[in-house]
Order: sequence, then C-alpha cells, then structure tokens
Amino acid sequence: MESSEPDPADDTSMDAFLDKFQSQPYRGGFREDQWEEEFDKIPLFMKKAPSEIDPKEFPDLACLQSIIFDDERSPEEQAKAYKEEGNDYFKEKDYKKAVVSYSEGLKKKCVDPDLNAILYTNRAAAQYYLGNFRSALNDVLAARKLKPGHLKAIIRGAICHLELKHFAEAVNWCDEGLQIDAKEKKLLEVRAKADKLKRMEERDLRRAKLKEKKEQRQTEALLQAIKIYFEDEDGAELYQVSPWSTLLQVLQHPRYLVKALTPTFVVCVGSSPFSENYLQGKRVHR
Repeated sequence: MESSEPDPADDTSMDAFLDKFQSQPYRGGFREDQWEEEFDKIPLFMKKAPSEIDPKEFPDLACLQSIIFDDERSPEEQAKAYKEEGNDYFKEKDYKKAVVSYSEGLKKKCVDPDLNAILYTNRAAAQYYLGNFRSALNDVLAARKLKPGHLKAIIRGAICHLELKHFAEAVNWCDEGLQIDAKEKKLLEVRAKADKLKRMEERDLRRAKLKEKKEQRQTEALLQAIKIYFEDEDGAELYQVSPWSTLLQVLQHPRYLVKALTPTFVVCVGSSPFSENYLQGKRVHR
C-alpha cells in the first residue's frame, strides 16, 4: 500500500510537497492580528502564569499541570512541585499565590522534615512580605520544630520579632543564629537594631514609671491637703468625707440630704484661713 504523503527523501516529491505547502495555508498557525496573545499561551514563552488555568483556553498548560501534580506521584514529589511553583510565584512577587502553593505542599504531609521545614520557611517569607508578621512567625516556629538549626528560619524569625516589637526575643534569636554563623550579616544588622530599640523601650518604661510615681505622690499630697464636707439639714453640723469615698457611698449616709436634686459638698484646703473661719463654731463629725 502506497503512502498518501510524499516521500521527503525523493527530490521530486519534496518539490511537490513544498509547492503544496506554499499554495495552501498552514493550519494551526498564528493569526497576524493576534500572534502575540497566542504566543503568550505557550507555557514555555509565558511571561506570567494565569491565575486560573482553563483547559479550553490553556490546554498545554493544563496538561503540564496535570503531569506535575499527578496524585499518583509520591507526596514528596508533589510537595517539591508545589515548592517550586511557590518559588516561581515568589520571584514574581505574587506572594498570595506563593502562600497558596507552599500551603498545598504542606498538605501533602510528606515524611521529609527538611522539605517541610523549607516549605514553612518559604511560606513565612511570603507572609512577611504580605505584612502578616504573626503568621510568618508561626511558620518559622513550625520550621524550627522540624529543623532547630535552620539558619534561614532563625533569620526570618528574628526579623518577625523585630517587626512585632518583641525586641528582647529578636536579640535572643539573633544570638542563637550567630552561634551557627558568627558572621551572618543580616543577623548582625537585626541584632544591632533590636538591641538599640530594646534599650530605648526600657528607658521609656523607666521614665513612665517615674512619671507615674510622681503623679501618684502629687495626687496623694493633694488628697491629704483638701478637706471635703457635707452639711446636715440644719447646716449646724458638718460631716467629713474621705477623698477615696464614692459618690454612692456618701449619698447612702443617713445624714446626707440632697437638695434640688443636686448633691453638694464643701471643699477647702485644710490649713487655709477660709477653712479655719468656716469650721469655727461648727461641730465636725470626722
């Protein structure tokens, strides 16, 4: 049975084939008005992966994805694939998608502690750039449980503590990392900054306590200096009120009388001339 296609080895057949190729349009080629859009749909030449992969619009990409994330592959292989995908998103500064990819890798629950530690650490970095410092710190803590000496996790944990204003913790994490690598530049920078802020925080705390004590002494001196009284119904007797009493406690006194729906008190400085004149001839119940 003869082949329906020309034999390329035969010169005559080749010429016929080329003539046919030139006279008939190539099917499946790019259209002149949309060649850039169609070119960008080829996975190898894509500038940026689509957020949603529609098999009808991106059949080649959907096919590759099904191969990469095939459930028949081992959890370790699938976790590595998601890690690489997350790294690609991270390089593109698409940190939200990077977090999703790293999370999918962790869901595979592979038994490789180093791989899981990397997934946690990388997700922590993506969370950090999203401003989710608490989530980033939680991921770093999880990574260190799997791999206590993971230097990248220690660095990112120190930075997270610094952002969260946990200056003492940031210094401690830096010290732990410097025991692994005493010349690690980032740890040295973070430690210097955290130590400076820690000292400033301690100084401000001392100042605040001193100010609080000063204000407390002034308040106590004022309360000791002033005297508060209320008069009985006749105005002939006075009852001294403790400055620390509440209004309710005073109103519940059996000799207190509210006039015109308004509680009234007499407040004066205990050693003042007015106080001495006012109290003269009055009976004071202290």
